[in-house]
Amino acid sequence: MNRLAFFTATFLSLILFASCDKDDNEGIEFIGIEGITAENFPILDGSTSTQPLNYMIACKLLDYRYEWRSQLWGNGMWQVEVNREDAPENFFGMRIKTSQTHNAIINLIDGNVEIITSARKMSADEKEYAQSLGVSLTETPVALDALDFLLNKNNPVHSLTVKQVQDIYLGTLTNWNEVGGASNAIKPLIRNANSGSQEMMKEIVMNNAGMPDWERAYSDEETIFSMAAVYTELGAFPNGICFTPHYYKEYIVRNAAGSDNVKTIAINGITSNKNSIKDQSYPFVAEVYVSIRSDLDKNSMAYKLYEWLQTASGKA
Repeated sequence: MNRLAFFTATFLSLILFASCDKDDNEGIEFIGIEGITAENFPILDGSTSTQPLNYMIACKLLDYRYEWRSQLWGNGMWQVEVNREDAPENFFGMRIKTSQTHNAIINLIDGNVEIITSARKMSADEKEYAQSLGVSLTETPVALDALDFLLNKNNPVHSLTVKQVQDIYLGTLTNWNEVGGASNAIKPLIRNANSGSQEMMKEIVMNNAGMPDWERAYSDEETIFSMAAVYTELGAFPNGICFTPHYYKEYIVRNAAGSDNVKTIAINGITSNKNSIKDQSYPFVAEVYVSIRSDLDKNSMAYKLYEWLQTASGKA
């Protein structure tokens, strides 16, 4: 695979202040975008899990220093923090947005942003909305992520098969003792409709089949409305199961509040990691997309950024 993601390789080096092009990127000459500046940088939106990617894209192209840092407030999530001496005031507030997956796609359709990154393509209703406006999107995979499954740390189950995961969410496998656990009813948790991870779940795990009106079948108690809340909810529900993008779990959550309540399980005996995502031996690998409106001016800086993300430098 030459479609190695920031998500699955470059980020793993975690070298601070933008010197992260050793490791898997050794030998790749960096070539940026001629003429790109803070003033003409495209308005870039995306999902929560791609926020660090978007920040790092801007930093690399504009030669800004950055570092990974745990937030000192709130729940201690990790984020990419830019050296403010380098960037113009409010550059990242004006040019780099994190509207979450659904809103970012709608913003792109509506023409409020020029380019987005997300861990999925348009959902059916988003596509229908675009068509109602006479708009189409060009969605191009440039990286890899994965969907991980999480249990409460005290659950003795360490691995499930693909079919067992599907059966749990179809409601045909209902007790943990059927998969080697204790005799407790399984509580499958889901994300809200049109969230990035929920659409990933429906597409790459459930194959877009067999779950009509899925969200409406669940009460608000089983529906989780943010990725961060997955961790606290699994702490509250010892017999629960839920899912999360791999990159979000490994690099944004890390040791944040609630992360010690959960564990990641293997699927078909394979754990998700850099190598199993790269070679796609892990069953639930997901593509990460850069998307633009199909009518985007090919001379625009946004189109140049779209093309650059498909080059060796962009991927590295």
